[in-house]
Amino acid sequence: MPADLSPTTVARPATELAVRASGVVKAFGVGDARTVALKGADFSARQGELHLVVGPSGCGKTTLLSVVAGTLDWDEGRVDVFGTSLDGLKRSAITDFRRRNVGFIFQQFNLIPTLNLTENVSVPLLLNGRGRKVAESKAQELLKRVGLGGKETKRPTQLSGGQQQRVAIARALVHEPRLVICDEPTSALDSETGHQIMDLLATAARAPGRCVVIVTHDPRIYGYADRITQMEDGRVRAVLEGEPLQRFVQSTH
Repeated sequence: MPADLSPTTVARPATELAVRASGVVKAFGVGDARTVALKGADFSARQGELHLVVGPSGCGKTTLLSVVAGTLDWDEGRVDVFGTSLDGLKRSAITDFRRRNVGFIFQQFNLIPTLNLTENVSVPLLLNGRGRKVAESKAQELLKRVGLGGKETKRPTQLSGGQQQRVAIARALVHEPRLVICDEPTSALDSETGHQIMDLLATAARAPGRCVVIVTHDPRIYGYADRITQMEDGRVRAVLEGEPLQRFVQSTH
């Protein structure tokens, strides 16, 4: 069954780690063109947690999350996701791990315009070897849970931006990934729609054994975070929770 997005599933965040990255170094280019994007970054995220990663453009946020998600190789350091050490795996094994365990939500939605909503949401299940009928049934159920029941046969271009982001959320969750990575999921949306999207993501984050990590520049959503990691110049500068987090959120409003 797809993950339940109803408010009744909300539980207190657990303390078990979902992600641990230690001393991660990542550079691009060679010689005079070499740029070090991550300079020994340490990062962790817990199960049952909605975790925001913030900082100025170019500080390494997206690079760090790409490493954690297994979509980008790194030069030094260790990365463990739900107990699996990614640095000990071959690229093919990382790809298989990511396909089964990681869901992605992008700022630009990345929906396939020639497919209807059911077909778009079915893609992760099909990639994991599920039959088309089963995949489409699960996709339609999850579309209903994100408020898009009755629109299953529409194309993405027939939807508003907020509706397209809901489709992207359904697609990211349909194969029940343990780690959900979001890249600026609200920055292109108006305030009301952005909060609706965050309500969905916050509830999804509370599902047992799941973690949602969001890279964002959008201060409107800081209040949803269980913890916030602040990055600067390729390193983690601070991790905020409890009273320091509350003070930080208040200072941005």
